[in-house]
Amino acid sequence: MAVAGTTGSVSADVIVVGGGNAGFTAAHAAAERGRSVILLEKGSEELSGGNSFYTAGATRITHGGLADLAGLIEHDDRHASTVVPPYSAQEYAADLAKVTEGRNDPELTEVLISESQSTLRWLNSLGLKYRLMYERQAYERPDGSYLFWGGLHVGNVGGGEGMMADHTRVARELGVEIRYASPATRLVLDGGRVTGVVVAGPEGEYVLNAESVILTAGGFESDPALRREFLGEGWENAKVRGTPCNTGDMLLAALDIGAARGGDWNTCHSVQWDAFTENNESNRELTNRLTRQSYPLGIIVNRDGERFLDEGADFRNYTYAKYGKEILKQPGSVAWQLFDATLRPMLRAEEYDMPGVSVETADTIAELAAKIGINPEALEKTVSGFNSSIDRSIAFDPNVLDGRAAQTEPVKSNWAVPLETGPFYAYGVTCGITFTFGGVKGDTSGRVLDAEGNHIPGLFAAGEMLGGLFSTNYPGGSGLAAGCVFGRRAGSLA
Repeated sequence: MAVAGTTGSVSADVIVVGGGNAGFTAAHAAAERGRSVILLEKGSEELSGGNSFYTAGATRITHGGLADLAGLIEHDDRHASTVVPPYSAQEYAADLAKVTEGRNDPELTEVLISESQSTLRWLNSLGLKYRLMYERQAYERPDGSYLFWGGLHVGNVGGGEGMMADHTRVARELGVEIRYASPATRLVLDGGRVTGVVVAGPEGEYVLNAESVILTAGGFESDPALRREFLGEGWENAKVRGTPCNTGDMLLAALDIGAARGGDWNTCHSVQWDAFTENNESNRELTNRLTRQSYPLGIIVNRDGERFLDEGADFRNYTYAKYGKEILKQPGSVAWQLFDATLRPMLRAEEYDMPGVSVETADTIAELAAKIGINPEALEKTVSGFNSSIDRSIAFDPNVLDGRAAQTEPVKSNWAVPLETGPFYAYGVTCGITFTFGGVKGDTSGRVLDAEGNHIPGLFAAGEMLGGLFSTNYPGGSGLAAGCVFGRRAGSLA
């Protein structure tokens, strides 16, 4: 329930609810304007950072190539032998429209794209550090050079952990007050205007007043009941990749005071996630290393030994966020990524050399099948059929859409390499949920709207709470970019 208006002096000019990338960006923008800012974080200081802490820090921005990134990214000796293709506004817009099947809000999209690089440069000027993501977005070529691919090139130094350490330091330098273990539970209303929040802090419940409240507390992906209600049966079994704090409380609080729903409440970002390692949810030590994202190089099979998707449909950046859902549909909600000895050195070391990684190895496909509980004849049939259907006249090149296809069912459209050389490797994967795509409806400055399209005075949203950009799928790195762009916009206006 909403809380009636309270009397008393304003406790802060701006309250930010949620301490991830979007929340801190909003806090920086407001504090730079001379506003007094209190940032409320549900987690303790040791468990803070929202989903952003668990990411690799990859951020999708427009740019004109490596020269255009000068002054933003940290120096690396490999730059001299690196090609970074330009990524235009038109390409960014086309990628968003393609993966969301045209359901992305056009006005939000235009702002995200047009302000993506300038917002990162602003954050960089405050003290956040960025680099080229060699280990994730480029393969070394035979001549020792590097070619980046997939439109996603820039990330935070130190990944998500480094990003949140930078954000926290900058916020303190700007005078932002951070209150940990202090979840907001309800919104305070006075004459139809949001004037504060109810906080359940370490010392008990209290009301915190402000001129503006910015909601950046994430989606509902960490609540199994809400996942089942909005995403459907079986989603309660998904593994939570990021923070356990995103239980949808403030989404529901905003709806309770009349905020309209925004975006797609029935789909989410979900990936292939280590299935059998202990502590494979909200693991702050391993964070993003539990993902398994070299799958375009090999094949994926279910418990029946059958392939069920096109591993090479596109660059990983455009398929990874929807394939977790496909694995959730498989028997037991598990699958295995298969590679041979030729492919194994190409797998991402940070993920596939992870301590305790779920992997089985064998000298033959039949032996491997027995180890992972699949009928050996079924798996041998799948692998041999795949191998024999590859057009080997086309050269394999993981840096481009090479068109080297396996004409089997389902087809593998690119990067089809036969699994022929032992030892063979099977990595067990399940569905890891990242964030939900549904949020509140807002304008391009993050002002929250009601069902009639009117602004709810005093209330803003950014990050995963601002619905409308994503549906069904997601181009990698656009979530952090959106958190930066719309966090800055909300903080600049609040």
